Amino acid sequence: MEKMINKVELNGFAGSNPEVKTLPNGNKVLKFSLATSSSYKDREGNWVRDTTWHNIVMWNKLAEAANGEIKKGSRVSLTGKLANHQYTDKDGKKNTVSEIIAVSY
Repeated sequence: MEKMINKVELNGFAGSNPEVKTLPNGNKVLKFSLATSSSYKDREGNWVRDTTWHNIVMWNKLAEAANGEIKKGSRVSLTGKLANHQYTDKDGKKNTVSEIIAVSY
């Protein structure tokens, strides 16, 4: 059987100050947004910047290490995995959220 790999490497800028929470079970979670961008020339030869926003999640020791170091505007390089989860909002609508679960930065 072929081995499947879920690995993401991102290099960008923090778009928000991280939020850190301690869960009832004692685990710590840190969340922030990260902007990555690429540039290309359009048909008229003008440079266009394309920015993508990512939801970043860090857990426990990594969250503790990143807390205080990462601030809005900080350059961040990280490795992680893509995770999707669904939830139902208060109106009963199902939504899907994509996050990058960081394993190092």
